[in-house]
Amino acid sequence: MSSEYSPTRPVHLSDVRHWDAEHDVVIVGFGAAGACAAIEAATAGADTLIVERASSHGGTSALSGGEIYLGGSGGTPAQRQAGFHDDTEDLYRYLMLAGGPDADDAKVRLYAEQSLAHHDWLVAQGVTYKNTFLPERMVEPETDDCLIWSGSEEAWPFSDAAKPCPRGHTPQMQGWGGGRVLMDVLAARVAALGVPVRYDTRVLALIVDDAGAVCGAVLRAYGATVFVRARRAVILCAGGFVMNRDMVRRHAPTLLRSADPIGSPGDDGSGIRLGIGVGGAAIHMNEGFVSLPFYAPESLIRGIFVNGRGQRFVNEDCYHGRTGHHALQQPGDRIFLLADQAVFREPPAFARIGIAAAGESWEEVERDLQMPAGTLTATVDTYNRHAAAGVDPLFHKAAKWLKPLDEPPFVALDCRIDYAFYPHFTLGGLDTLPTGQVVDDTRTPVRGLYAAGRTTCGLPRWGAGYSSGLSLADATFFGRQAGRHAASGGREALREAA
Repeated sequence: MSSEYSPTRPVHLSDVRHWDAEHDVVIVGFGAAGACAAIEAATAGADTLIVERASSHGGTSALSGGEIYLGGSGGTPAQRQAGFHDDTEDLYRYLMLAGGPDADDAKVRLYAEQSLAHHDWLVAQGVTYKNTFLPERMVEPETDDCLIWSGSEEAWPFSDAAKPCPRGHTPQMQGWGGGRVLMDVLAARVAALGVPVRYDTRVLALIVDDAGAVCGAVLRAYGATVFVRARRAVILCAGGFVMNRDMVRRHAPTLLRSADPIGSPGDDGSGIRLGIGVGGAAIHMNEGFVSLPFYAPESLIRGIFVNGRGQRFVNEDCYHGRTGHHALQQPGDRIFLLADQAVFREPPAFARIGIAAAGESWEEVERDLQMPAGTLTATVDTYNRHAAAGVDPLFHKAAKWLKPLDEPPFVALDCRIDYAFYPHFTLGGLDTLPTGQVVDDTRTPVRGLYAAGRTTCGLPRWGAGYSSGLSLADATFFGRQAGRHAASGGREALREAA
């Protein structure tokens, strides 16, 4: 019976009476990370199996915009065509700052140096980029264009650390949802390599030998329990844990302030729990991405955000994920975006941002919001005075977005955390080396176990620094590293460490 197995309790090899199947590499999950791991493992000659709990490929990757954060080495074709030169060191410095206080230097350095080559690898698999640039700030293109500003590259403090450059690359397609296009391309490549896939199959537990090395998995499908041997490695690519609200409550309770988790049903933390069960360490489990997608229109960036006390808390020209992150740190649920007649445009409908108050003076808006007299008006007066001089000494909004809010009527847009759209997902997961090897609390590799994608804590590990495209960049690139090193049985990893 499947109830006797648990992701956090591995099965000992001595309790396996027979193997129902054997493969060199067993990959758990068929999203972007699993697909790229399978492509590299199969290309390296490993007999590879993918186990997917759903009825088809895709996972959360297929629900995304398909955007991948790429650059460095002078720039991708799209960057160069748009007139940008993206130096590898600028990409490195940006990613280090985006990764937060515990950014993984080794992973960031490897990705910065090989990002352009990774772009070319994606193209070689069949991903098509139109190589055109959209300069307007947006969530993702609705046209078939490619390159956008997808993070806080032009905003303080990132712009002080690295020369700004757009790095969000979206596959060529009309409308939103490029993640499905990306996944279909990768899945076609997996099929062309002859990699078998077991759909509608759950991994109940991992199997370990006397030395604690992972050597297989217990699967459940169509009422049957089967034992699959992994001669070289198991790679966990099973997503994050945002859909497991009990895990979110334990590890990242701040995310519960938002009612809009982003993910597939598979994002239930099972991959992370499998890794922990055999000794893997999970890190930064409290971290998550939270967005407040208030633009486009980009004119709203010229407004100012305030909390329920009428105080600013962020430079509004940063990425909408950084705005959402800081909004959730504020006391209470009341968040407002202040705009005047010149700045105001209707926010996107899906953002659920309405009008909380309006008036011919900021004093009138302040009264309508039931704030103490002089609180909101002092914030606006301070902002307007400095904006007129082209500076923002408190939050360092870039000069091109500065405009005094002095043209009535005035409006406070309602961005309440308990009503407006604050999509979120988790960023914490298993700790891994750049090779994809899962490590324990001492950073010693767990033999036979690799992981990639949101099952791990990779490049994106700090909500305040997240940029669109970082998750897929991390999943596809480090999925490839895991697949290649797992196929070598760890030999390549040992050579690199020597």
